[in-house]
Amino acid sequence: MIKEEYKYSEITAKIIGCAMKVHSTLGNGFQEVIYQRALEIEMNKHGLYVEREKVMAIYYEGINIGTRRVDFFVEQKIMVELKAITHLENVHLAQALNYLEAYKMEVGLLINFGNTKLEFKRLTIQNKLESNH
Repeated sequence: MIKEEYKYSEITAKIIGCAMKVHSTLGNGFQEVIYQRALEIEMNKHGLYVEREKVMAIYYEGINIGTRRVDFFVEQKIMVELKAITHLENVHLAQALNYLEAYKMEVGLLINFGNTKLEFKRLTIQNKLESNH
C-alpha cells in the first residue's frame, strides 16, 4: 500500500488505514461529522498529530478573501477532506484540489465514507496541473 515514490506516503498510508478501519466498523450511511469524529479517534490511536476543522485563510492575489475549514490537517503536512456521499464526482475532486492549492499544500487526501466501499483519492498539486491540460 505504501508507494515510496509518493511524498509523505507513510503518513497517507496510515490515514487511509485508519479510514478503512472506521468504514469497516461503521459502514456507510452516517453523516460526515460521525466519520470525522471516528477518524479523529482512530488517527490519534495511531500516533498521528491531527488538527480537526482547522480554519485556514484563502488568498486571492495576496489578499485574504476569507477562510475555509479543512476537515483535517495531519502532521502539519497533509490536508484531508471527508465526504459521506453515494459516489465521488469530478466536482468533489476539483474542490479538494482547489483547497490544496489555496492552502499551498503539496499533498492531500479526499476520502468518501458514503459508498458501500471506502473511496479515497491521493491529491497533489501535480493532479491539478494534469487535470488542467
